[in-house]
Amino acid sequence: MASDQATLSRPVSTIDPFSHAFLHDPYPHHEAMREAGPVVWLEQYGIWAMARHQEVRDSLTDWQTFCSSAGVGLSDFRKEPPWRPPSIILEADPPLHTRTRAVLTRILSPAAINVLRTTFEREAELLVARLVEQREFDGVADLAEAYPLKVFPDAVGISGDGRENLLPYGSMVFNSFGPRNDLFNQAMANAGPVREWIMSKCSRAALAPDGLGMLIFRAVDAGELAEDEAGMLVRSFLSAGIDTTVYGLGNALYCMARYPEQWTALRENPALIRGAFEEVLRFEAPVQTFFRTTTKAVDVGGVRLGEGEKVLLFLAAANRDPRRWDRPDTFDVRRRATGHMTFGTGIHGCVGQAVARLESEAIFAALAKRVVSFELTGEPRRRLNNTLRGFDTLPLPLVPA
Repeated sequence: MASDQATLSRPVSTIDPFSHAFLHDPYPHHEAMREAGPVVWLEQYGIWAMARHQEVRDSLTDWQTFCSSAGVGLSDFRKEPPWRPPSIILEADPPLHTRTRAVLTRILSPAAINVLRTTFEREAELLVARLVEQREFDGVADLAEAYPLKVFPDAVGISGDGRENLLPYGSMVFNSFGPRNDLFNQAMANAGPVREWIMSKCSRAALAPDGLGMLIFRAVDAGELAEDEAGMLVRSFLSAGIDTTVYGLGNALYCMARYPEQWTALRENPALIRGAFEEVLRFEAPVQTFFRTTTKAVDVGGVRLGEGEKVLLFLAAANRDPRRWDRPDTFDVRRRATGHMTFGTGIHGCVGQAVARLESEAIFAALAKRVVSFELTGEPRRRLNNTLRGFDTLPLPLVPA
């Protein structure tokens, strides 16, 4: 837990945010860090950490001081080569980021997302109807993974073969933001073939003519991007667009099973569905942390951070900061959870968040029509990841409507 001794007026902590114990139950540690101060020195890694809502939000908004181009993980790209070419959206700052972001923002505009709605809703209805017939399903494999792995690659325009590579690739990406620990090594065990498959799907020739991926290549034809940049943006779709939604849907199912009265409230008033997913994202954030790197010396809450220092932003801890939220440890589908940090904020706010929201809305609208309640009979098993929080298995018997 947080140490009482402050070195040069800085709170110091011996917490290891990438240990199995921490990842299994981060919330007591989040509280300790929030209470230790606005910024805490994590001794084990020689990095700063912020866990309060205000400081996390301020850092995400101030990209000039807290940059992404040195990597959004523990590794500093200016000192060591990254395991893959850096993302030209996630791991970039303006002006490059401004240019690539503009293309993705247009492709993922509300109007463009609305075009996907009919298909997403139809696929959700079909999947849920099948699961209800079974009377019992695994919330992770049968729904949280199955649904995004169908609708999102379809929307991007990726062929059906080999999609099983998408999850291990996401695991590689998100584990790589932490230290080179056992979780990273396991994720990288089959890196070569997975990476080759991903790269083979990111070229113009591999994409369907009417998908989101091909729209990125149209931006090349319009002179907005280079050909190789377009391939990298398709890669960003594939790494960021699947796992986060998989973990988010799994966490949502867990919350609805764990707090049955909340599921009942949602069924009685389906207008709550959209807001309920925001509350899931706040309460059980699928994305727990991201790093930034200081570009100059900066003062945070009376503590001086030097230039070129890594700062670990605890999005999930900010989401339960009592300074920002009433009853932060209570899951409440009626809460207005806007302002949670799970999608980030500022210029690097999640560009695909509208897609994730559409997927969750489609799935939970279909479930609300057909399922009275879920039961947590077996013990769900967590899938540990250096950045994401979610489940490996989630056995869910259900009571059909």
